[in-house]
Amino acid sequence: MKKYLFTTIITLTLFSTISISCSDEFVSPKPEYSIDSENYFNSKEDYNQALIAAYDLLQSTYANVLLGEIASDNTLAGGESPTDVIGWQQVDDMIHTQTNSNLRDIWNWMFAGVQRANYILEFKDKTDFEGKNQLLAETRFLRAYYQFELVKWFGGIPMKGDARFKVGDEKTTPRSTVAEVYASIEADLTFAVANLSPTASQKGRVTKGAAQALLGKAYLYQSKYVQAANILDAVITSGKYTLQADYDAMFELAGENGTESVFEVQYTDVEGAGFTCLQCSEGNVAVGFSGIRNFSGPLFSPGFSFNIPTKESADAFEVGDKRKDVAILDIAAFAAANASFDGGKGVSYGKGNEDTGYFNRKYLPRKRSAEAQGDLNLTNPNNYRAIRYADVLLMAAEAYNRGAIDDTKARTYLNQVRRRAFGDTNHDIAVSGAALTDFILAERRVELFGEGHRFFDLVRTGKAVGKIPGFKANKNELFPLPIEEIQFANGNWQQNPGY
Repeated sequence: MKKYLFTTIITLTLFSTISISCSDEFVSPKPEYSIDSENYFNSKEDYNQALIAAYDLLQSTYANVLLGEIASDNTLAGGESPTDVIGWQQVDDMIHTQTNSNLRDIWNWMFAGVQRANYILEFKDKTDFEGKNQLLAETRFLRAYYQFELVKWFGGIPMKGDARFKVGDEKTTPRSTVAEVYASIEADLTFAVANLSPTASQKGRVTKGAAQALLGKAYLYQSKYVQAANILDAVITSGKYTLQADYDAMFELAGENGTESVFEVQYTDVEGAGFTCLQCSEGNVAVGFSGIRNFSGPLFSPGFSFNIPTKESADAFEVGDKRKDVAILDIAAFAAANASFDGGKGVSYGKGNEDTGYFNRKYLPRKRSAEAQGDLNLTNPNNYRAIRYADVLLMAAEAYNRGAIDDTKARTYLNQVRRRAFGDTNHDIAVSGAALTDFILAERRVELFGEGHRFFDLVRTGKAVGKIPGFKANKNELFPLPIEEIQFANGNWQQNPGY
């Protein structure tokens, strides 16, 4: 995480019992004192260090965001060739299988987040200290966040309550149902709402508003419209958040953690990354992967040309919508506008696989600091705006409308977002009922373009078939559990349908 939030990191073992065979000379004499996972948590600082480790896995969600766009009708996999990161190419074409290593990364990294949160909760009663409920509320938010990602991608998952998984549990602990996973998420977030401060003590830490917003999203995904409307309205009426007037500036480094940020994953470019351990990066790996291939010119840095917007998604923006030029970079138009750059050298770039001439501008790599380390194509400081206030407004609008609760309020929230997009009231929506639903969902696509939500919006609203090329009903709503997990479970966990 950003250096102003996380200054130290500790290593946590996922499993506390590991069998090692060795001769006596390696185990005797025993050290006089050692710290391991079972005699930790003796001070507030111990809990804080473990919480830092739980936060740290948020940076791995770059994979969720990138692949969530590629899986949708928003973008194509791209890259250098049709075999470049073959797992992404397969998801793009909806031909992925249970041996997809990129899907396995999402499963592994999100479960590591759950495991680290469970480590704290397993020992939550060991030591008392001032501010403990705040710390436990942050922990339970993080567990809910990781579980929400898992249930979106994979459906029901194994759960063990406030305890870590240990070797062998996979053979005895069943996969919980989707309803049971959501019940756990709701319980964690309800506790978080009751115990989190409305104001973060440090940038990047979760707040009451973040917990309310995520709880509202969890309700919405379950079509619990009344509950979603109520909790999302609490975020809106809290007065803590506003739409940032400058949509463009919000996605620049200076616009991070602004008034529209409800929950934001922090990144930095001062700790380098490498291909051997992408999840070890303190930077946003997805940014470099989305960059313009062989780029030379102003403002941006080069990348690997993945996550390429389609022409159809670029055309989804209405005439006069100022968000289009922020969300989508037309590289030919950009090059023409900067022909005089660097004494007339202008802009140069290469074309990759599935080139459309468009790039995901929100998360293109910008010029970086002098302190940037590691592979600069992989280590970028761009924060991920995981929950924005505009998302809250649109979720609330959807809940009020689809729950047949209050279309007037739904239009009010929808039109707040549209007025910023167009700079006037001439584009306000006045319809009701199913027509209003269509406008709200269309607005989510353009407002949140490139931010990893589109695939799941299409799935949860039953609109993926016919929208996403290759999408098969009763199969592609979920992704397969990694084959390794099925094998480890030795028949205890069944694979998702169709895989």
